[in-house]
Amino acid sequence: MRFMFVGDSMTIGRAGDFTWRYRMWQHLSTSFDGPYEIVGPRTELFDTTAGAPVSYEYGDPSFPADARRHLSGWGEGWLHMAPLIGEAAAGVDILLVSLGLIDLGFYTDSGQTAENVRRFVAQARTANPSIRMVLLPVIPNVRADTDAPFAAEVARFNELLAKAVADLDSPSSPLLLASVPPSYDIHHDTYDGTHPAASGEHKLAAAFADAMHQAWGLGGPYAPALVSRLAKVDSV
Repeated sequence: MRFMFVGDSMTIGRAGDFTWRYRMWQHLSTSFDGPYEIVGPRTELFDTTAGAPVSYEYGDPSFPADARRHLSGWGEGWLHMAPLIGEAAAGVDILLVSLGLIDLGFYTDSGQTAENVRRFVAQARTANPSIRMVLLPVIPNVRADTDAPFAAEVARFNELLAKAVADLDSPSSPLLLASVPPSYDIHHDTYDGTHPAASGEHKLAAAFADAMHQAWGLGGPYAPALVSRLAKVDSV
């Protein structure tokens, strides 16, 4: 089974990060019953000094090169990924998608962003009619604390995202809406009010892992303490 991570800066990560992709890889390595592969056209992290995705300095240097693959980018959202997903999704079984914050923050309003979600799904299905997708709602970042219109757009987009998942779900190409962990706290689980710290990485991985386990019986429930011990890097 082939998985591909699709996301923005929260998913690509910056130089020195472990990323939630890493936590998910650890989870799959310990819980997935059967062969799997992580795929995607990119492997880099974003280098904030260079201002470009040119780093390979992951928090764990032993993170295997083939497990680092993804389709995510710093400053990229549904608007950017919809035109790319058709080519990238060929041969992929499950997309794990975390997008939308950057769209709403800089590019499109909630309605336009929701249209790009539908475009993305259509393009992915053109490449692979049986593809499955797990979509994560937007987690409001620190900007939402002081920018009420932005917070309202995030809330409205999440409603439209849930509607799109309900409208577009099909037996041949199932869609899942993951749940934002209720304990996710941007003041504790991020390092800057937006991007996940270690605890946030675990919670994002858990959102996807638990959705797949509960709906499709894939893998097991996310066990962050086990993942942390295996990684030997930190604890939740």
